[in-house]
Amino acid sequence: MPQLFSLVLETPPASPEVTHRHYMHKLSVETDVADVHYDMKHGVNNFLLIDVRSAKAYEECHIPGAINLPSHEINEETTASFSKDQLIVVYCWGPACNGGTKGAARLSGLGFKVKEMLGGIEYWRKEGNDVEGTLGHQAPLIG
Repeated sequence: MPQLFSLVLETPPASPEVTHRHYMHKLSVETDVADVHYDMKHGVNNFLLIDVRSAKAYEECHIPGAINLPSHEINEETTASFSKDQLIVVYCWGPACNGGTKGAARLSGLGFKVKEMLGGIEYWRKEGNDVEGTLGHQAPLIG
């Protein structure tokens, strides 16, 4: 029987050491809904949570305790009151939105320690966590 070509093995796997470094690096710049919720629920909220969506989206529905700073408005002036010693966690709509990525890039470019919360407000809501805002859980999941 002829041996079939493997798309999985077309690129050889990295060594365990390289793989470990990759995933540790990834975890150093990302967090997820469950971890953020756990910390907040247990009073371990030594991070600043920033919703980088529009002011309207934030007004309609956001994570309790989050502040709003749309990613395109992040600059030295709008972040002047933030501490560079405190971790910032950013989020946007969900997995199909790169606003959190843009916000994290802008903040880190200004010298802040930052992680992006994977899943955004969409997965925060899907996991049944509390929200605040004029529409709360009735707010549209996309904006």
